[in-house]
Formats: sequence, C-alpha cells, structure tokens
Amino acid sequence: MTEIVVRALTEDEWELLRSLRLNALRESPDAFVASYDDEADESEDFWRARLSRSRRLVAEADGEAAGLVSIGTLDGVDNGAEFFGLWVAPQWRGRSIAANLVKSGATYAAEQGFDRIAYWVGTDNGRAVAFASSFGFRPTGRRRPMRVQNGDGDEEEIAMVLPLTEDRRGF
Repeated sequence: MTEIVVRALTEDEWELLRSLRLNALRESPDAFVASYDDEADESEDFWRARLSRSRRLVAEADGEAAGLVSIGTLDGVDNGAEFFGLWVAPQWRGRSIAANLVKSGATYAAEQGFDRIAYWVGTDNGRAVAFASSFGFRPTGRRRPMRVQNGDGDEEEIAMVLPLTEDRRGF
C-alpha cells in the first residue's frame, strides 16, 4: 500500500513549488488562470513571495511529490478560507492524493481558526462538484464568471462550502 504524506511547504522549498506548479501548468493548461509561459521565467523572489501569501500543501507518495493544493483567505467573507490550485500528477490520479490534500487542507484551515472553506468549481463540471460533495462541500448561491476560459466565455463557477465548525452557515 502506498504511504501518502501531506505537509506544508516552507519558503525554502520554493524550487519544489516551482517544479510542481510548472508541471501542473504544462500538463493541465486549461485548469489554471496562468500559463506555463507566464511563470516559467519567474525569479526565486516570485516563488518565495507566493509561498508567503498562502499555505501550500504537497502530497508525497512513496517519497515522490504527487500533488499540490493552496489554502488562502476567501475574499469578501469573514473567517472563510478557500482551496485553489489543486493538482495531482497524472500517474497518481485515482490513488487518493487529492482526497488527502483536501482532508489535510480542511484540517489546517480549522486549526487556523477558519470556520469554513470554499472550493470554486465550474457549474458544468459534474466531476468536480461530485468530488467536492463527497467531502461534505455544499453549493452556495455565490457565483462568479469562470476565471479559466475553456469554452464560450459564459461559464460560471460556484462556491461550494465546507463548514469547519458547528456553525453551518454558507456565504
């Protein structure tokens, strides 16, 4: 059985963040707002600053970096956090890497005192909605234009929220 360890990246691990992020941008260009070309030539200071702005969790499987997720503060919501930049290396998909990242990220957010965490998903992405729902995330009325344009430009994202305390309010 594969041992999966999820841990926070430190600022000194900026090269690992850079490597994972660039792999994600190269492998799944339609899943991110930025492109590989946007970030490939960025300096060490850029990557260190990125690590200081939000918590970056890496999942390691059998000693190999297998996935990444970021946790930050949700704009416009008191005491709300959000997941973003979730990515799993193709060879590790379907092997509980994403699930471990989400569970560890929710635990981290709760430990930091956040009372809920959001995960933005495309309203037409049934697979992402089902994935988030399997952890207890529920759709809210909060929507925004899709930040990543893969289609006709009229797509929307919906905030799905997971309460981290007994207070079950949404947004």
